[in-house]
Amino acid sequence: MIWTVLIAVYGALIAIGGIIGYTKARSRDSLLVGLSSGVALLFAAYVTSTTLGNRIGALLFAALIAITLAIFFSFRWRVTRKFMPAGLMMILSTVATIAFAAGFVINWVSALDPRSY
Repeated sequence: MIWTVLIAVYGALIAIGGIIGYTKARSRDSLLVGLSSGVALLFAAYVTSTTLGNRIGALLFAALIAITLAIFFSFRWRVTRKFMPAGLMMILSTVATIAFAAGFVINWVSALDPRSY
């Protein structure tokens, strides 16, 4: 349950950030990447609410999206040296990557536990 909420909140923030980037800077790239990443993360949040096997894959998928965004925003922050939005999104995406990776490991280990069968 907690993973579903965390992924959904992160996905909504990414989608909203893409919309804000479009309205402020008329950046179609921000809109496209923000909305597509947000929708993919919201789909991953939906999948985490299903069976354990799907939850593990969805957490891995969410972690891969988050690490991709963290790398992208770290390069943007290096180029622009502006904390908003690149620095903030880099930090948020790094924290999300760590959280989703931890969720993946926790769920994967619990799936390997023979008492769970």
